[in-house]
Amino acid sequence: MFPLPFINRFRTLRVRLTLWYILLLGLTLLTCSALLYFQLENGLLAQVDNKLERAIERCTSATFAMSRAQRCFAETGLAVQLRAIEGQGWNLPGEDPTPAPWHLAKVGLKTVQSEQGSWRVLGRSWQGGSLQVAQSLVEEQKLLQNQRQQTLLRLPLMLLLTGLGGLFLAGRALAPIDHIRRTAQAIGAGDLTHRIAYSGSPDEVGQLAAAFDDMLDRLQAAFEREKRFTADVSHELRTPLAIVKGRIEIALSRPRTQPEYTDTLEDIGQAVERLSRLTSNLLFLARLDQGRLDWRPTVVDLENLLGALVEQAIPMALTKQIRLVEDVTPGLRISGEADYLISLFLNLLDNAIKYTAFAGTVTVQATHKADTIQVAFIDSGQGIAPEHLPHLFERFYQAEAARSSGGAGLGLSIAYEIARLHESRITVESTPGRGSTFTVIFPDLLLAEIENKNALKENSLTS
Repeated sequence: MFPLPFINRFRTLRVRLTLWYILLLGLTLLTCSALLYFQLENGLLAQVDNKLERAIERCTSATFAMSRAQRCFAETGLAVQLRAIEGQGWNLPGEDPTPAPWHLAKVGLKTVQSEQGSWRVLGRSWQGGSLQVAQSLVEEQKLLQNQRQQTLLRLPLMLLLTGLGGLFLAGRALAPIDHIRRTAQAIGAGDLTHRIAYSGSPDEVGQLAAAFDDMLDRLQAAFEREKRFTADVSHELRTPLAIVKGRIEIALSRPRTQPEYTDTLEDIGQAVERLSRLTSNLLFLARLDQGRLDWRPTVVDLENLLGALVEQAIPMALTKQIRLVEDVTPGLRISGEADYLISLFLNLLDNAIKYTAFAGTVTVQATHKADTIQVAFIDSGQGIAPEHLPHLFERFYQAEAARSSGGAGLGLSIAYEIARLHESRITVESTPGRGSTFTVIFPDLLLAEIENKNALKENSLTS
């Protein structure tokens, strides 16, 4: 029985690749050697046959007398026999010193065996009898045997050298994979900073190492985002809870008047409302990340939807004397979940009103542009600094204290996720001191319907 470590060593990819390489190379060399051997054998027989053919053609010329034919055959060095019709045979001069197996030969070319070895015999009719010319194949068989021996000696040596070279090359090729394994083992739950940093050629292994580093980058970014998300959630939950706890402790510290209790309960109610909004937003994001949202898209008329939202936002705008302007092109329709679209537009409208200065203007605009439907929320607020624009849709991100207004920083991130859910996107244009424009770009529903109808029509015609 072989020990387990010895068996496991042969299960490694390096050894298996080498063994497969040796096997394929061995089969290739064996096939090539066999083809070369048969080609050499046929070539040697062809040379002997040509020699026998030329000898008979030259020495049996019609112009030759018997004596001259005898001299011609003597010059060939071949074994020659002439058998008369009555059965009497003469061995002509020039016969090979080794007796040929005449009794086994027939008319035509034939390889025959005798006690002295193999012979190649050519028989022809001549002078009323049978003429046979033969040559021993001993030298040819020695050459073929030498070829077989050399092949049997070379093949194991070549396979051995190939195996050693294969192990070396496989080790070099798989070295980055071993480095990937060690890097993966060194990565812990709290440390994702290790990288392979492959510096070799951009082959398959290099692409694997680069993909592994990219995966680690994404994992580290996701891990840090989750850590930041957890810290932000804890902070956002701690603030209203601290308010509730503080107001309750103050109220219980001594007897209070009815108006004081009323103020305390109002403060607690606002904090609870903030907690409720935060919890609802977190629940929505959790369901969105898990893919558990109810998705029942319908055709939504933008004019009716945006008009209802603007009316709903009028009381909030009046507190700051903000003028709401509605500029919606009639007949625009989009496909989506109505409840989610309401949340999307309300977040953007609330954001525009919240960050617009006193007596400013907020415009809700919906137009058809370049095969898309664009819904824009334009405010005349203080604008956003350019360095904040790339991070606006990150969860819990707040551009600055002046724009936070007590919010949790989830409104824009929820709007971004809902837009992505509807296969649309949000763009932001802002100039500090002059206001901002948030635009949601939807695909044109009517254009998609027309294209689908055309595609169905073409399919029906072709079928």
